[in-house]
Amino acid sequence: MRLFLFPLLLLGLPLAEIAGFVMVGRWLGLWPTLGLVILSGILGAMLLRVQGLGVLRQIQMEGREGRVPGEAIIHGAMIVFACILLVLPGFLTDILGLLLFIPAVRTLLWGLIGQRVVVKSSYSASARGNPFQNPRQNPEPGKGPVARTLDLDSDDYQRKPNPSSPWSDGPDSKPDDER
Repeated sequence: MRLFLFPLLLLGLPLAEIAGFVMVGRWLGLWPTLGLVILSGILGAMLLRVQGLGVLRQIQMEGREGRVPGEAIIHGAMIVFACILLVLPGFLTDILGLLLFIPAVRTLLWGLIGQRVVVKSSYSASARGNPFQNPRQNPEPGKGPVARTLDLDSDDYQRKPNPSSPWSDGPDSKPDDER
């Protein structure tokens, strides 16, 4: 059944867009129709910048608070997709793109697909600690936060200059104005 929908969408969307161009062209005329298409592309780029920066701030805030920014990342992906829809010529794609710029519509879509999205880590959280956990919170009830301390003596670490390095303060180095 799903294989049937893809070719229908692939052929049906351009035909619907052409029909939309014809209807709007008859109603407004050629030049206003072309102006609307160009205006929608410019509007898509401007909205991407404004709302995209807001989503980036939200992702940073959630990361600082130790939460996985899954919903904010999905909102950002929807904004990028909405911009692509606005840049594509056509009025149906513009309507869908404008709908995706509305935060309530994105939240509704996230509610529909969010339960199916699983965020997985590429490393073991138990071996390296959970990077998304707030370090002020206790990892387990009754236990304090995990702190890894590396104690070095002065014999364990020494900085040895490399005389061949251009950043070295060795005997061969001269200030730039003396060269």
